[in-house]
Amino acid sequence: MRRVYLDNHATTPVDPRVLEAMLPYLGERFGNAASRTHPFGVEAEEAVEHARAEIAAVIGAAPREIIFTSGATESDNLAIKGVVEFYVDKGNHVITAATEHKAVLDTCKALEKAGRATVTVLPVDAAGRVDPDAVRRAVTARTVLISIMHANNEIGTLQPIADIGRIAKQAGVLFHSDAAQSVGKVPVDVAALGVDLLALTAHKLYGPKGSGALYVRNAAPRVRLAPQMHGGGHERGMRSGTLNVPGVVGLGRACTIAAEEMRPEQAHIAALRDRLHRGLTTQLDAVELNGHPTERLAGNLHLTFAGVDGDALLAALQDVALSSGSACTSAVLEPSHVLRAIGLNEDDAHASIRFGVGRFNCQADIDYAVDRVVQEVRRLRALSPQYAMRARASV
Repeated sequence: MRRVYLDNHATTPVDPRVLEAMLPYLGERFGNAASRTHPFGVEAEEAVEHARAEIAAVIGAAPREIIFTSGATESDNLAIKGVVEFYVDKGNHVITAATEHKAVLDTCKALEKAGRATVTVLPVDAAGRVDPDAVRRAVTARTVLISIMHANNEIGTLQPIADIGRIAKQAGVLFHSDAAQSVGKVPVDVAALGVDLLALTAHKLYGPKGSGALYVRNAAPRVRLAPQMHGGGHERGMRSGTLNVPGVVGLGRACTIAAEEMRPEQAHIAALRDRLHRGLTTQLDAVELNGHPTERLAGNLHLTFAGVDGDALLAALQDVALSSGSACTSAVLEPSHVLRAIGLNEDDAHASIRFGVGRFNCQADIDYAVDRVVQEVRRLRALSPQYAMRARASV
C-alpha cells in the first residue's frame, strides 16, 4: 500500500545529510563533551560548539546565547519558569495567548495553580492573530514576561512578533517566543524581532527527536534564568546534564541546511500546498480554510470539511498521514483549543484536519492525497445526517 506523509508539523523525517553528520558521534566519537582532559571529550566538545555556532547563525544570535535542551517543550518550561522564579522580586505577571502550544499554556497554568504567577491569556482574531495593542494594554507594573509563539503549530498563522517585541522593549518586559515551527522555514532574527528568549527543536526541521535549544539574550538586556535542572552546572548553569552530542550535532546541521535552502524550499512547499488546496476545494464543497490566508507557514493547510467527523476521516486514511491538531494533545478528546479560540463551534472543530507539507513531498504525493481525501470525504458525507441537512438548507 502506498503511504504519503503529510504530518510534517508533528515531526519531520531526519534528512539523510543530518543523519550522516550524526553517525560518527553514535559510534567512534562517543566522548562526553564535558570531559576536557582527553581527546575523546575534546572532539565531542568541539562538535557541540560548532553546532552551537550553526544554530546561532540561523537566528542572528551569538553562540554563547544558545542553551541546549531536550526539545522545545523543555525550552519553553525553562524560559517561563526560569524568568518567573528569577525575577520574583520584580513581579509575577505573565502575558500569553489562547492559541499557544500546551508547553506554554500548561506551564503558565501550573505556575498560576502553585500561586507563583498571575497569567493573562489574550484572545486572538478569527485568523488566529494576537492584537499587539491588546498586549500593550495587558502590561502592568508586575509583568515580567510576554510569551507569544512565532508560528502556530495547528493553523500555521504567523504572529506579529516584531510589533510585540517593540512593545515589550518599551515596557521593559522580557519577551519569549516558541519558534519550534518557524525556525528554518521563515527568516528569524532575534534582534529584529525583539525576542529575549526563543525556543526551537530539531525534529521540526528534519533533525532528530530529543534535541532542542533555547536562545537566551546575553546583553541589552542580559536575561537571567533560575535553572530547572540541577547537577553539574552545564550550559552556563542554566541546564545541567550530559549533552546529547549526536542530537546537538544533528540540530546544528539541520539548521544550516534549512538556512541555506530556505527560499527555494519554501517556494516549492508553498506550491505543493496550494496544489493540495485547489485539488480539494475544486472537487468538494463546504471546505473552509482555518488560519490567516497569507501570514502563514508555507507548508500549512488546515481545513474544515463540513459534515465530516475528523477522526473518522483520519481512520479511513491510513495511507495518508494527517492529523486533527497538535501531536502533543492527540490523546485529548475535546476539540482543539486553537480552533475554539478562533471561533469554530464544536462540530466544525471536530470536522477539521491539518495537512503539513514538507521537504520530501512531491506532486505525486499531493495528487494521491487529494484523490484519497476526496474519496473518503464523499463517502462519509453520504452517511452524515448533518451534511444532508446542510445540503437541503442550501437548496
